Amino acid sequence: MGNIAFHPLEASTLAPQVDLLFYTLLAFSFALGTFLVFLVVRYSVLYRAGSGADRTGPRGRHIVIEVAWTSASALIALGIFIWGASLFLERDNPPAGAIEIQGFGKQWMWKFEHDNGRREINELHVPAGKPVIVKLGSEDVIHSLFIPAFRVKQDAVPGMATSLWFEATKPGTYDLFCAEYCGTEHSRMRGHVTVMTDQDFAAWLAASPSTQTLAEEGAALFRSYGCSGCHGPGGTVRAPRLEGVFGHPVALADRRTVMADEAYIRDSILNPTKDVAAGYDPIMPSFKDLIEEDDLMRLVAYVKSLGTAGKASP
Repeated sequence: MGNIAFHPLEASTLAPQVDLLFYTLLAFSFALGTFLVFLVVRYSVLYRAGSGADRTGPRGRHIVIEVAWTSASALIALGIFIWGASLFLERDNPPAGAIEIQGFGKQWMWKFEHDNGRREINELHVPAGKPVIVKLGSEDVIHSLFIPAFRVKQDAVPGMATSLWFEATKPGTYDLFCAEYCGTEHSRMRGHVTVMTDQDFAAWLAASPSTQTLAEEGAALFRSYGCSGCHGPGGTVRAPRLEGVFGHPVALADRRTVMADEAYIRDSILNPTKDVAAGYDPIMPSFKDLIEEDDLMRLVAYVKSLGTAGKASP
């Protein structure tokens, strides 16, 4: 118990804001609770059985007081809601240019993969002073990545892409956990986040034994799953080319227009008849239950890498 701190270490840009909101709520709840307890105790003693308190007076109402405390309560609740909502929106909207890391939950471990292909198990290395996005997926059941010192937590859900972001402020080593009961070995699904200086992180990342980046691994999968047979330059089936697609609007057969983001790419692989590109027939087969979550993220990374290429004509 001696290692448990009342006030956990703050090690991200979001942590002080979350703590301020939490302790403000705690202080307000304590003050209001103390006031209400005082009133209950006072009137319990004043009007206890056998007391000489005068009970003959008529009942009365003070409209001004009633309106005042009702309005004050509503304004305080609204203010707290706006404060919490602004933090929620900040938590769910990472800044541009953030470092992207793929994270996978699996009974019972956390696997992480950096853009250059370096992989980690139950360890995550990140630089201090730079925003980092962890793109989450699950290979079996629901997991939840929780880093207490950063005040961030996000579920990893099978078949769904989720993410969390943070900007670490202090070099050091911090705990990470799975915060969702995921099976008999749930309590052992934990690890560490190592925050390094920018120079140390660059040196650590450059020492990767991997010879392929995440996008290059996705390119190999693109061929092995047969995607290049339709979407590649020499495809025998008329299908949309993918160069320059990511990050741009796509016209659909039902006259809607959607943005080709990561969710759109995932849906196009797992549920290709959902948003069919205009001018093409819905003949692509679904890869749902045929492709692992980590392979799916590598394919998305490959398609994203094609977004910098020139937009190809159909």
